[in-house]
Amino acid sequence: MSRLLGIDYGTVRIGLATSDPTGTLASPLPFLENNSSQQVISALTALIETHQITGLVIGMPRNMDGTYGPSAQKVSDFISLIKGTISLPITPIDERLTTAQASKQLAGIGLNQRQLRKKVDSSSACLILQQYLDRSTPLI
Repeated sequence: MSRLLGIDYGTVRIGLATSDPTGTLASPLPFLENNSSQQVISALTALIETHQITGLVIGMPRNMDGTYGPSAQKVSDFISLIKGTISLPITPIDERLTTAQASKQLAGIGLNQRQLRKKVDSSSACLILQQYLDRSTPLI
């Protein structure tokens, strides 16, 4: 099977996760600082090569009523930006409540606010990717 890269886009940090080769389990990767478009594209390209990524799953923020807001536009702009350089399939999926869920899980294992900030973005990316994998993996 192929490996996927999960992305939780943020204007400060970009959370990342990768799937295992069977497409069953998502695992967090270290987040990227979102300092510049060039730096982000370069880092993503390196990750894609290193992990032999065949597709991207990107969290698309939606309001609780299902509408799209300013954050969704930023993600759409990000997708447009990377499409110019990265020629892999990109699947945006609903990411409602993933950050809250990731924060709750991390707080539940005893991380303080400072530690939580360093892990929540990649934990959110992991939840986004796992949600996609769970829906895409046929049940036996």
